[in-house]
Amino acid sequence: MRIVLVATLLSACAGTVLAQEKKSEEKAKNILDFTVNDIDGKEVSLDKYRGDVVLIVNVASKCGLTPQYAELQQLHEKYHKRGLRILGFPANNFGGQEPGTNAEIKRFCTSKYDVGFDMFAKVSVQGEPQCALYRFLTSEEKNPKHGGEIRWNFTKFLVDRNGEIIGRFEPRVKPSSREVVNAVENALEADSEKGEKEDSKSTAG
Repeated sequence: MRIVLVATLLSACAGTVLAQEKKSEEKAKNILDFTVNDIDGKEVSLDKYRGDVVLIVNVASKCGLTPQYAELQQLHEKYHKRGLRILGFPANNFGGQEPGTNAEIKRFCTSKYDVGFDMFAKVSVQGEPQCALYRFLTSEEKNPKHGGEIRWNFTKFLVDRNGEIIGRFEPRVKPSSREVVNAVENALEADSEKGEKEDSKSTAG
């Protein structure tokens, strides 16, 4: 009887949490409205990236595209000081290519690729249960220009300093490609110019 009661209470709590997440998700206007767990299990509000240009990538440790970690790290080193933030989300949705625990993934990234950009807890990026952030990213209703199902590891979403999704790059488009580099540089420059204009208006006022 006690076991049944505990199970019922746990189920009710889980249902409440899911309902709260769903409610928050429905109100979300951009990625800055989401809270996720980092690779060490700590809650992180993505609002901390307000004012940054963000590249969100679903990563995997045993994929043919895994060497893209090195190019992502190069992007991080080149553009971090200008405001680029790379967010890696490990996912095991494709061919079981991310089987490790968060601790194992963290060790792999740091030892193999010396990753210095932000890594997050393993999530599901498609199907059920797809995490709330990726439901938003792939929603063709909320993200009509860049939505659609994730097809494989290392899909990349580019987000401007206000949390708006401004680009999507499919897995085989390398982080070092001119397509990605140009988009990142344009986002950094456009947002920087916008900020300078707003500062100038504020000073004049």
